[in-house]
Amino acid sequence: MIFNRLIPELSVSNFERSLSFYTDVLLFAIEYQRPEHLFAFLNFQGSQLMIEQQNGYWETGTLEYPCGRGINFSIQVDSLDDVVESLNRNNHPIRIGPKVNAYRKGDRILRHRELLVLDPDGYLLRFTQHFGLDEAE
Repeated sequence: MIFNRLIPELSVSNFERSLSFYTDVLLFAIEYQRPEHLFAFLNFQGSQLMIEQQNGYWETGTLEYPCGRGINFSIQVDSLDDVVESLNRNNHPIRIGPKVNAYRKGDRILRHRELLVLDPDGYLLRFTQHFGLDEAE
């Protein structure tokens, strides 16, 4: 396994609930875990993240819902439909989308189909499927 150069580690309030959400609902795979530390390294189509039970070591302040205020984690996917289907099947609310967004990159426009969802601790996850590149107007 090749490790990405940036891998977020999320402190979670209930490890088992979060592990179930990421693996059963969002379809992440467990690359490895340390059950004795309530820790798991997860992967979804090349996007990597770690979750660990809150333990007082990594926190820089009080963690309360929603965690991660001011940040969203962009997760590129091959098919947004698979994520939507799993969220719906598991009755997990979608915060925004799916919808098409366009972002300028120099003189080009990148088109993405995206959705936003909150994990059980309120971390904002943005799933994005790239589908086009156009000339800027």
